Amino acid sequence: MKLSTRGRYGVRLMLALARNYGQGNVFLKDIAKDEEISEKYLSLIIIPLKGVGLVKSVRGAYGGYTLAKRPGEITLKEIIDVLEGDCLVDCLKDPSVCPRVATCASHDIWALLGGKISETLRGITLEQLVQMNKEKAGQAISPEI
Repeated sequence: MKLSTRGRYGVRLMLALARNYGQGNVFLKDIAKDEEISEKYLSLIIIPLKGVGLVKSVRGAYGGYTLAKRPGEITLKEIIDVLEGDCLVDCLKDPSVCPRVATCASHDIWALLGGKISETLRGITLEQLVQMNKEKAGQAISPEI
């Protein structure tokens, strides 16, 4: 299983906004530079995040983007669901797409796996991700003893 670039970059975008939460709006060009991601690509990713109310934007000289909710109120599941969809395979969401659903053992495995992934992503907030990021950054610059 592989998470798409859209999902990975979307989490990085939201992490950048979470790190700056409460400090004013952030320009997309600054996030793009810091994260080494194309600004154009980020501008496409932020649209659905804004559409579901995870991000808000302000126009003008002091404009930019900020989280629409506190980092502790946004889970990775919300972000991934918006950018990747909320199920592993189509037959989980709409059993009518496959005539074998009733007898398919792998369908049950995908449902189980999807549930575990959802549970894990639901249990991690942007606030926790910011803290994990700080800890990793501290480890990266700590001198060896």
